[in-house]
Amino acid sequence: MRTVRFHELGGPEVLTIDSLASPSLQANDVRIAVKVVGLNRADAMFRRGSYIEKADFPSRIGYEASGIVIEVGEEVNHLRLGDEVCIVPQMGLSQNGCYAEEVVVPNEYVALKPAGLTFAEGAAAWMQYLTAYGALVEIANVQKGDAVLITASSSSVGLAAIQIVNALGGIPIATTLTGAKKAAVLKAGAAHVIATQEEPLLDSLRGILGANNLKVAFDAVGGPQIAEIAEAMSPEGTIIVHGALSPEVTPFPLKIALRKSLTVRGYVFTEVIKDIERFRRAKQFIHSGLSEGTLKPIIDRSFKFEEIVAAHHYLESNQQIGKIVVELD
Repeated sequence: MRTVRFHELGGPEVLTIDSLASPSLQANDVRIAVKVVGLNRADAMFRRGSYIEKADFPSRIGYEASGIVIEVGEEVNHLRLGDEVCIVPQMGLSQNGCYAEEVVVPNEYVALKPAGLTFAEGAAAWMQYLTAYGALVEIANVQKGDAVLITASSSSVGLAAIQIVNALGGIPIATTLTGAKKAAVLKAGAAHVIATQEEPLLDSLRGILGANNLKVAFDAVGGPQIAEIAEAMSPEGTIIVHGALSPEVTPFPLKIALRKSLTVRGYVFTEVIKDIERFRRAKQFIHSGLSEGTLKPIIDRSFKFEEIVAAHHYLESNQQIGKIVVELD
C-alpha cells in the first residue's frame, strides 16, 4: 500500500510516498480503506521536529482520515464491513500515521461518519473539534453569555472553537493577523474579529467588552501578547494556551495573574483521549454536533495524494481558512 513517510526532519520535500506491506490486524482493530486525509498544523511541526511528539525514522505521519471499513477484528462488534468512518486522533504518529491507502486502527479511535458529512468533511472533523472541546467544555466549562477569546481563528481549530462557543451560547471573539481574513471569520460565526497586526489587542478587547469581562481565552499563539490577554481577563478567568505559533518567548503574567486570580495553563488534546470518561463525552458531543449540523467542518482546499508535498507547502503558507484535505481517489 502507498504510505507517506519521511526519513529525516525538514520541509515538505522530505515527504515521500513509499510502498509498504499492509499491517496485521489484532482482535480489537479495524482495517480502513482511506478515502480522504485531513492535514493539521501538528503534522508540519512533527515533520520539522518541533512538535511534542518526536519522529522515529522512517516515520509515518498524519492524525486523521476518513474511509470505509474493510475488515474488523474478532472482538469488534459495533462496526461492520462497508461502514463509513472517521479516524479519531491518537498518539504515536510514527507508527500510526494516517497518510496511507489503508490503515489499521484500534476500534476506540474509529467513529461512524454521520450520513450528512462527505468523506472530506469526515477527515476534517475530529482533530479540530476534539482539541477545542477539551479546552472549552472540559476545562473552561464555557456557559451561556461567556465571552471567549479565540486566537489564530482562521485555522481549523480556531473555526471549530468558534462553532463550539456558539453552540454553548457563548460569545466568540476572534483574532487574525490582518484584516484579509476578517470577513471569512465573521461569516464562520465570530461575534467580533480583531486583526492584531492592525489593531491594538487590549484596547480592542476593552472596546468590545469593557473592562474585566473576558471569561476564557483559547490561545494558539503564546508570545508577548499573553500579557495583554491577561490584562483583559475577568477575575478568576482562564487562559488556555494550546499552541506556540509565536517564535518569541511567552512570559508568565505573574502580577496580573495574582491580582486577578487567573488560571493560565497549557493544554493538548491528549488530555481528553487519555481519560476514558472525557473521551466518551467528547465523542458524544462531537458526533451529535456533526449529525445535527451545529458543528460543520470548513474545507479550504483539496489536493491529490500524489500532491502531498504541495499540500504541505500550502499548509505552511498560512493562506488557508479552515481545513486542507488530501484525497486518495
